[in-house]
Amino acid sequence: MPTSAHSSAQSIVVVDYNGGNLASAARALSRAAADSGIDATVTITADPQAVMQADRIVLPGQGAFADCAAGLAARPGLHDAIVEATDNGTPFLGICVGMQLMAERGREHGVTSGFGWIAGEIALMDAPDLRLPQMGWNQLEFTPGIHPLTEGLPVEAHGYFVHSFALRGYDPADMVATTDYGGTVPAIVARGNRAGTQFHVEKSQKVGLRILSNFLRWTPVPDRMT
Repeated sequence: MPTSAHSSAQSIVVVDYNGGNLASAARALSRAAADSGIDATVTITADPQAVMQADRIVLPGQGAFADCAAGLAARPGLHDAIVEATDNGTPFLGICVGMQLMAERGREHGVTSGFGWIAGEIALMDAPDLRLPQMGWNQLEFTPGIHPLTEGLPVEAHGYFVHSFALRGYDPADMVATTDYGGTVPAIVARGNRAGTQFHVEKSQKVGLRILSNFLRWTPVPDRMT
């Protein structure tokens, strides 16, 4: 669909903080929008003003929690813009370490504070007799209809995971989907207008594109932090 200067296209910002996987996340979002007939512009940016003005914010991430947190802090005003925009109700999606940053803290390379939007901390997975990182496809376990992000997913849906650290000490109310890797591992979390996937939606083919399409349609009730 062609757009003009007066277009009402949805503005989607992929936050650039040297967190990795930016281009592939942006491509997947553009594909999800096109497949769903959603008029959207996807921009990779580190500009706090662009984040504040966006209709939706996506925070990808790969590597270590501490490194990603430091990269975000190194961009003047970016962390605060994400907090303010989401406090004001802008829908947010964190991917992999972007999702982990939603937690209270990370314990990779020391203790590092996260956004604190969901309860719990990111710690080394306890997966006896299994290889770390968990790398590859794993089935998502969820209750159909539990959350708009899972709308239309098949019950045997799989996501593509690459991680050694995971959320623990979480609030079950924040869990949308889990997976099994030596025990229960959070896979999709959500509270209010903030959500995240431990797996890489941009690498999860039809399942990932469906989740991204659902995110672009999502009209959440904001979580008012106290």
